[in-house]
Amino acid sequence: MRLIVPRACLPQRPGPFLAGSTRQRRYAFQAPGGPIFQVFNPRTKWLQKERSATNIELSRQSDYLKDEIASRVCERLIDIKRKFPRVLDLGANSCNIARALTREIVDPDPSVPVIPPLSSKIGELVAAESSEALLYRDADLAFNDELQLTRQVLRDDETLPFDAESFDMVLSSMSLHWINDLPGVLAQVNNVLKPDCPFIGAMLGGDTLFELRTSLQLAEQERRGGISPHVSPLADVRDVGGLLQKAGFTMLTVDVEDIIVDFPDIFALMEDLQAMGESNAVLGREMGPIGRDVLLAGDAIYRQLHGNEDGTIPATFRIIHMIGWRVSDNQAKPLKRGSGQVNLKDILEQK
Repeated sequence: MRLIVPRACLPQRPGPFLAGSTRQRRYAFQAPGGPIFQVFNPRTKWLQKERSATNIELSRQSDYLKDEIASRVCERLIDIKRKFPRVLDLGANSCNIARALTREIVDPDPSVPVIPPLSSKIGELVAAESSEALLYRDADLAFNDELQLTRQVLRDDETLPFDAESFDMVLSSMSLHWINDLPGVLAQVNNVLKPDCPFIGAMLGGDTLFELRTSLQLAEQERRGGISPHVSPLADVRDVGGLLQKAGFTMLTVDVEDIIVDFPDIFALMEDLQAMGESNAVLGREMGPIGRDVLLAGDAIYRQLHGNEDGTIPATFRIIHMIGWRVSDNQAKPLKRGSGQVNLKDILEQK
């Protein structure tokens, strides 16, 4: 899919914003496996989200990617024929999933009537997010009145302060790729789910923004004689299934899709990433802005290696979708090995 993003006359970048935090109780949770390897700075990511929400108009303009991915996450509910009395939206950002749930679904087949909004399947949606400014950014919009929405500010992104077996479904869109202890968070998600209830999530992964990464690396090598990390490392799709299984989920589904967005130049791309709250948050990153000489060289390299014929540059966002179910005794299970009564060879030879 290719989304064309107009970039004319965007507002100035928002300035830094430090929001106060309320005192909340922390819940200890033993993460599976060994010690947690810290890759991202949680406070830096929190500050980036808070800052992105200060310029409301620019923040809403740059929500196109999160809104699109949230819609694709919610579409997976169409095939699940059940109601969900209480649902958790983990890492809710600006409540993109809540907006997606309230939209009507138009089937391309003219003979099929319009499907009612998926919010009709949801009793209560609990939107949990560590950035209070981002979470409440759109609290005055109309979609808030179209479903029972409860907002909850988290003490941090890696601790779920909810009781065991307290949700009928957990959704997550565009937040898990900033988690240091992903196995531990997935285990907590499994813990708060009731038996035979699903977790449906989407996160950035793999070769996301590989064009930007390679262009900046070559530009820094040319101008400065070395490189520093400017694009955060991301999980690979081959690892996600194993992490879900390790966390205790069953009946797993993992798939990948690429969304390509066209930008006029590298400056517009990085401005949008900042407005999304998706800037680099690696612990070992170089502090301060990237030098203009490096950016100019990076833009030229970007166009030479990856540029489109119309003069724009493409940015690839690789989305990893995942579905896992909490184990239950009444779930369908495979038969024991050797219990089959029909020979597959006989069936194939009939054709």
